[in-house]
Amino acid sequence: MNSASKGLAADQVHLWRGDRHVLKGVSLGVAPGEMLRISGANGAGKTTLLRVLCGLLRPEQGSVSWRGRLIREDPAAYQADMTYASHEPALKADLTALENLRFAVGLKRSVTDTELRSHLDRVGVAACADLPTRVLSAGQRRRVSIARVVAQRASLWLLDEPFTNLDARGSELLVQLLDEHLASGGLALVAAHHDIRVARAASHLELAA
Repeated sequence: MNSASKGLAADQVHLWRGDRHVLKGVSLGVAPGEMLRISGANGAGKTTLLRVLCGLLRPEQGSVSWRGRLIREDPAAYQADMTYASHEPALKADLTALENLRFAVGLKRSVTDTELRSHLDRVGVAACADLPTRVLSAGQRRRVSIARVVAQRASLWLLDEPFTNLDARGSELLVQLLDEHLASGGLALVAAHHDIRVARAASHLELAA
């Protein structure tokens, strides 16, 4: 795998859940402009690995580094550079789509409603901006979640099954957004069961169950 001294790297990461050895010495490296697709059977540890990489879980052994520095040394700086989208859209049901974006993006940077509406328009849910997310379809909620990722302007995207509930056009749009992100020097790690045809450099890591 390419050196990721200017990007994200994991070195011999081990993690147990009770008696179960979920991550067994996982190493990876992703440099600016690259994407890594993570696959594996259910229970192989894809979500667990992403949660370790974003700092929500600490491995029993091994390390995770961002731009050559351990993420635990300056977690605030790392969080500012990273956005994580879980396999569930994780939207607040009683807030509108716009309010959800305003809250999440506002934690990272100043942003206007005009800009946020433009992101919702880009992913095809402009008409849903002022609706509570509890009334949106699963596909619409996924699109709002994607808009949130893009709007945060993070260098590193960690995406867990982001194609779930997207139709063909939505999937094509997500691939286009990934390509744009990589072309601008961003990095992406995507847990997905199927191949992702991005134009930029991409590699694949399959986890064993």
